[in-house]
Amino acid sequence: MRFARWVFTGAGLFGLLMITPLFFLEGRMAALSGAPLSNPEHYYGFLAVTFAWQLVYLVIGRNPAPYRPIMLLGALGKTMFVGLSAWLTFSGRLDPQVALLASPDLLLAALFVVAWWRTRGQPS
Repeated sequence: MRFARWVFTGAGLFGLLMITPLFFLEGRMAALSGAPLSNPEHYYGFLAVTFAWQLVYLVIGRNPAPYRPIMLLGALGKTMFVGLSAWLTFSGRLDPQVALLASPDLLLAALFVVAWWRTRGQPS
């Protein structure tokens, strides 16, 4: 159980450190892409959902056992983000540096699955 606590608390804190500044960097992100954001609701919607998931990880980190099914959903989300980033990069629609920023999520997905496995049989 200690492993799952560390994994999810660490993931939540890491995510908050990565996502929170982006709420204040819309202009910088637009400049990096070379054009103003045409759909800011997509940008802020992505940030809001991602921020909320970091809070979910922190909740799981407090008491992992009752949240075991959510651990796998977190792993799925991380894996999908990495996979889609890779696909967009290989199809020429995403800068490889952006996809590289998604790579820690693959490690986190694996750690989430390990945490899920190690908490089996734990009382909720």
